[in-house]
Amino acid sequence: MAGVSPATVSRVMNGTARVNKEKTKRVLDAIKETGFKPNEIARSLYKKSSRIIGYIVPNLLNLFLIEIGRAIEDEAFQNGYKVIFCNSDEKPEKEAAYINMLTAMNADGIVISTIGNDPDEEMRNCALPIVVLDKCGNASFTASVQADNYTGGRLAAEHLIACGCQHIVQMHGSQEFSNARRRFHGYSDVCKEHNIEPQYIESSYDYSSGIVRSRELLERFPKVDGILAVSDMVALSLYRVLHETGRRVPDDIMIVGYDNLELSSLMTPSLTTVAQPMEEIGRMSAKIIIDMVENNKLEQSEIILPVSLKIRETTVL
Repeated sequence: MAGVSPATVSRVMNGTARVNKEKTKRVLDAIKETGFKPNEIARSLYKKSSRIIGYIVPNLLNLFLIEIGRAIEDEAFQNGYKVIFCNSDEKPEKEAAYINMLTAMNADGIVISTIGNDPDEEMRNCALPIVVLDKCGNASFTASVQADNYTGGRLAAEHLIACGCQHIVQMHGSQEFSNARRRFHGYSDVCKEHNIEPQYIESSYDYSSGIVRSRELLERFPKVDGILAVSDMVALSLYRVLHETGRRVPDDIMIVGYDNLELSSLMTPSLTTVAQPMEEIGRMSAKIIIDMVENNKLEQSEIILPVSLKIRETTVL
């Protein structure tokens, strides 16, 4: 229809070479008249690239991972990539199925918040670049991106001690995971420096688990006057349990959350929390994959980003 070769059409559509204005107009007019759309599947097979990044998370209701995902998508889109969100439901078989699906799609890489520290066979054998979030990297991952969890644990504990708390309990994640271990080490090191006995209880990161573990915490540690929550969502559930049992925040018990989700500044009283750089984590994860695809370059294999303390109304100096 345009009276040009297929190669010229390709050059116009992909911008790979200059084509004179008259030929370009004929090609664009033909595209408009026919409503032609490139076959992306065929393109990905030919180029061995779909310009797609997979994002696998254990729970799409986790607001921390959703905020990171938004930054991944924004960075990817700005560079001509699309993101597919995959929810593993904390099931190894679903996580493996998504890794296999993304590999078959010729995805350009995977960002994953994996459910375990030890990669399964699919991850070990995956030929795609894999960036793991919030855990230490290993030979199965191209890179890892996480916040400074050790410093986060220290900041929270030091702040509660500065506020006058003497019976501090940390609600920590499973010590199977490196991020939870580092936070606990930061907290326990500060306790030792101040001759305070570390007290702790394990909790998941979601609201429902936070309710159950908060009630258990109050039974086990009746003298508690300061609590380090494992996440902002758990801090929210903790506040509810304290309110139900007649304890005032921050008068009777002070709370420090973790993550700095948007809701932490919206709740009443607003939540003192350790801020993780969620946008930077997401953008850095996407950039690593894009650099690997386009430049075959990897600047760092393990990236640890700084955290900060946001002091609000659930603590008083």
